[in-house]
Amino acid sequence: MFSHVMLGVNDLEVSKKFYDALLGTLGIGPGVANKNRYFYRSPTGTFGITTPINGEPATHGNGSTIGFAMQSPEQADAFHAAGVANGGTTCEDPPGWREASFGKLYLAYLRDPDGNKLCALHRPAKPQ
Repeated sequence: MFSHVMLGVNDLEVSKKFYDALLGTLGIGPGVANKNRYFYRSPTGTFGITTPINGEPATHGNGSTIGFAMQSPEQADAFHAAGVANGGTTCEDPPGWREASFGKLYLAYLRDPDGNKLCALHRPAKPQ
């Protein structure tokens, strides 16, 4: 459905360090520079960070969340830990299983250095 997601950041190099570590847990290589942006490419889409082109400060969207698909709860934990170790902050409940109307999900939430809310989400193949 999506071709890419782009987030505005205030300190491009601080955010690159954060996302290099975070997305590295998913097997995605370091961000590739393109002017005032870095892009992270995967077979299913592109994630980018940029300083706002209008020159205004980047702000996070209240109520917005970007979810990243995880292969396992362990990968979600590694994703969360890498984010926290590189300038992110944990938010919501601690990483773990949550009951949803369509089965259990493993979720791990954190905010990047600019306050953008991210979620590591693992859906088991069979309902738990």
